[in-house]
Amino acid sequence: SMAVESMPLPQPADIPEIKLFGRWSCYDVQVSDMSLQDYISVKEKYAKYLPHSAGRYAHKRFRKAQCPIVERLTNSLMMHGRNNGKKLMAVRIVKHAFEIIHLLTG
Repeated sequence: SMAVESMPLPQPADIPEIKLFGRWSCYDVQVSDMSLQDYISVKEKYAKYLPHSAGRYAHKRFRKAQCPIVERLTNSLMMHGRNNGKKLMAVRIVKHAFEIIHLLTG
């Protein structure tokens, strides 16, 4: 009989941390207002590398609360006719804004 060797499961330390734009971690972000914790999604479950997921968050009522908050910021920059559909431009603007905030706050 052949012995089946199983691969060891990756431990949480082996899995790389998901950082926004490869630079900023969402693990230390805290929502202090208890009434907003359900509607501002910044937990590890919502961590993304880019705020561009093409998720269907408007399909049901209140599902947009599951959309990562940085992606909601990006989507709100695409308002008004001349900016409609230009998500890559909005992602670039958000990235530059975060870099400016990082430089100013240290």
